[in-house]
Amino acid sequence: MTDPEDESAPGAGSAPAPVVREAHPADADAVAAFTRDTWGERHEDYIPRVFPEWAASDDPDSATFVATLPPEAVAERGAPDDADREPGDTLVEGDGTGAAAAGEPEAVVGCIQGVLLSEWEAWGQGIRVDPAARGFGVGTALSEAALDWARDRGATVCRNMVFSWNIMGLGQSRAVGFEPATEFRFAEPEPDSEAIDSDPADPAGPTPVPAPDPNAAWAFWSDSDARDLLRGLALDPDESWACSELTRERLRSAAGEDRLLAVAGGDALAGFAVRTRVAEREADGETTRTATYGAAAWRDAEAAGALYDAIAADAAAVDADGARVLIPETVEHVSDTGANRVPVAAEPDFVMAADLTGGAP
Repeated sequence: MTDPEDESAPGAGSAPAPVVREAHPADADAVAAFTRDTWGERHEDYIPRVFPEWAASDDPDSATFVATLPPEAVAERGAPDDADREPGDTLVEGDGTGAAAAGEPEAVVGCIQGVLLSEWEAWGQGIRVDPAARGFGVGTALSEAALDWARDRGATVCRNMVFSWNIMGLGQSRAVGFEPATEFRFAEPEPDSEAIDSDPADPAGPTPVPAPDPNAAWAFWSDSDARDLLRGLALDPDESWACSELTRERLRSAAGEDRLLAVAGGDALAGFAVRTRVAEREADGETTRTATYGAAAWRDAEAAGALYDAIAADAAAVDADGARVLIPETVEHVSDTGANRVPVAAEPDFVMAADLTGGAP
């Protein structure tokens, strides 16, 4: 949710305060101008791709906001250093709800989206701040707008996700009321239609369960260290890159849609996973499919191996080119994964949570 470097500059009390308003489709080019190179060489930013859809949506369970400043406030900072940018590339025509009067130009200098994931859970995502506007408190204004929106709709908690290396973003989240919730890492098993051996060398080891019982999976999850470590959270089934509470009802839905996987040793469940979605991504003229498993729990390293085999076979069955499995960020879970020769993402991700029950700060 949080921008990497939105710090209020010392002595910035006389600077104009950003005005946050609802986003419009006409803001898309301005937002793209300052989000094309958000993460440098680490990876591509998804905001230029999704913001037009966000801004055009009239979904009552989501709201996209932009922060605006008078053009002269940004112009005083000088031309952007990015060679792909031009002076004035963030200017739009105001509608009277931002920093400018209707018909007058204003600079779009930040964005954020709030989403309701359930009756009581909200998610904040996609916060970005134009480097030319840092020091005006843009990130704080955007975060507070999203939190107020979530609170007004009855949410009692708002969570976000911040890359573990984004120190400035983590600090800014803490500054507006977010507290540490959990951390996770993605395991990355290779899809493999032959991952499950029809004649295993160790017949006593955990084996896949046909048509897993969601109630048994719920009982296993309820008593697992994975649930405790993840605070009961898993990837949300409807909103990508968001985490919400994994419920018994969600496990039932997954079972009914053949997205629930389980392995058992003897008569006891030894592990389970839930396939959250299969997403397609087009890049350089090629389309890749990634199967994402938003929750996984297992009994021991042997059960982890059997579960990863089941996941690899399932990913191949849905024609995925790659797979990702959310696991707790612990020595045990990461080493169980490594012991089974399953690659793991180089860095963890952090989830933070803001309590909305106490009213506005």
